[in-house]
Amino acid sequence: MAVVTLEELARRFGGQVRGDGSREIRGVATLADAGPHDAAFVANPQFHRYLATTRAAAVILGEEDVRHFSGNALIVDNPHLCFARVAALLHPEPPWEAGVHPSATVADGAQVAQTAWIGPHSVVEQGAVVEDGVFIGPGSFIDRGAVIGAGSRLVARVTVCRGCIVGKRCIIHPGAVIGSDGFGYARDGVRWVKVPQLGRAVLGDDVDIGSNTTIDRGALGDTLIADGVKLDNLIQIAHNVQIGEHTAMAAFVGVAGSVVIGKRCTFGGRAGIAGHLEIADDVHVTGTSLVSGSITKPGVYSSAISSEEAGSWRKNAARLRQLDALVRRVRELEHKVQMLIEGEKLD
Repeated sequence: MAVVTLEELARRFGGQVRGDGSREIRGVATLADAGPHDAAFVANPQFHRYLATTRAAAVILGEEDVRHFSGNALIVDNPHLCFARVAALLHPEPPWEAGVHPSATVADGAQVAQTAWIGPHSVVEQGAVVEDGVFIGPGSFIDRGAVIGAGSRLVARVTVCRGCIVGKRCIIHPGAVIGSDGFGYARDGVRWVKVPQLGRAVLGDDVDIGSNTTIDRGALGDTLIADGVKLDNLIQIAHNVQIGEHTAMAAFVGVAGSVVIGKRCTFGGRAGIAGHLEIADDVHVTGTSLVSGSITKPGVYSSAISSEEAGSWRKNAARLRQLDALVRRVRELEHKVQMLIEGEKLD
């Protein structure tokens, strides 16, 4: 277990120490659960109530929160970011040894770096490439011609389909599927004919993919996930989608085919994006919103109706279906009022 002092944390990550800089820090925890060797943090005023009773060895906070706490503190510009770096330092991933588990299957034509680990019951097919320092967790499947970039971690039961590429230092959580076929069918009378999905799914560097998230391969071109993208659990990315650098999506987001999303965007949980749209850089879509048209300017966008008592909702839903007729009646009334104002005779 790593042990550092508060002063050392300040040197590593910046910030100003208030109080006992020699205090040892061994772990991180919430304000409510922290013990005498833990660091905690505050990034939201709603947690100020815990500051009076926390047992934390030190609290990471911003200048605006200092007056609410009298104990040892590391004062920084971005408490949440600093806390993330402190947590990574004090709670690193457990070490593992390179090699191939006896129950794993690696095809003769696969290239697996000597510093990589292929876990129990995993399969690496012909022509696949597993680069230096890669961790392939148990039950994973790396299909023909797929590439897993250096330092990436496939936690468990991850599928990377034929020819798809995972960049460097990616983290892919259990159940994720990279490069499944997109939903492509052509109608033949009353039946559907499958359209071959010939592209790939290509992930950049430092991409994180949550559990049971699926990223479809392209129909002709590739589905592209740029560097630094973060996708939560249970997200669907359809074929030929392009997601720009450092965009993040919360759980249950669905992105339909051929959408192009810019850089540094965020999407709240259960947001839906209709197909063939373009979304500019620095767009932020709130949870449960439906994006049905392209967004050309940065900003925050929402489209949701809040919940209400069921009987009232049914009445409003019925009225909503009459909205078009109501608009026409209002326009007719406005026209008649204008004629009255101008002194014209009404029919």
